[in-house]
Amino acid sequence: MKNLQLALLGFAIMLLSSCEVVGGIFKAGVWTGIIAVAVVVFLIIFLISRGRK
Repeated sequence: MKNLQLALLGFAIMLLSSCEVVGGIFKAGVWTGIIAVAVVVFLIIFLISRGRK
């Protein structure tokens, strides 16, 4: 399994420039943050509405 991971990492390093890699990491981070905030807001609204019943 490690050999496959190292091969994929090497392949990605050869194909992508460092700017593209960093840009991809930040895009993933932004979307992960947006989804996490949406889930937390949904849970808060759900718990408040459930508590009023």
